[in-house]
Amino acid sequence: MAKLYFRYGAMNSSKSALLLTAAYNYEERDQHPVLVKPGVDTKAGRAVSSRVGIERAVDVLLQNDTSLIAALEEHRPLGQTDAVFVDEAQFLTPSQVDEAFVVAVTHGVPVLCYGLRGDFMTHSFPGSLRLLEIAHSIEELKTICRCGAKAVFNARRIDGHFVSHGAQVAIDGQQASYESLCGRCYIDKVGPVQHA
Repeated sequence: MAKLYFRYGAMNSSKSALLLTAAYNYEERDQHPVLVKPGVDTKAGRAVSSRVGIERAVDVLLQNDTSLIAALEEHRPLGQTDAVFVDEAQFLTPSQVDEAFVVAVTHGVPVLCYGLRGDFMTHSFPGSLRLLEIAHSIEELKTICRCGAKAVFNARRIDGHFVSHGAQVAIDGQQASYESLCGRCYIDKVGPVQHA
């Protein structure tokens, strides 16, 4: 039986690089993977881009109001698809995650989702929360904090200062940058973690 996978990690845990490598492994064996990216993520246009310098065009740029299954079928029939890879999976809607589950269970196509677990305020993204609830396999991809400890939080900086409030998604038009931090450094640099 095919499965729905969620591979999550803090910023800079090589999620996109690992996705691109796994998709390449399918292609190298004459398999047909489909790369999907939510349209809200505009930072690399119509591509999955890794900070280590590898990039590939996406097959499906998925909008929030679009059915995942319909978008996949429009690109390539699911019966001819060997795997679906989703970059920035935290931006999927819960309904799209439910459809990813159906693609795996009903259509027999593995769906591998890569993304963040939480935002810069330590709150779950709706897509990530749903993936944590229903994915068959959940794997943490690790990275390190500036102090050398395991990083688990994503901190947002605006104009060089850490911030703890704002819109959950800041991609277009904002001069925001992000840094992966351990719990101790997050509290030290950003402030206390707080429930929404």
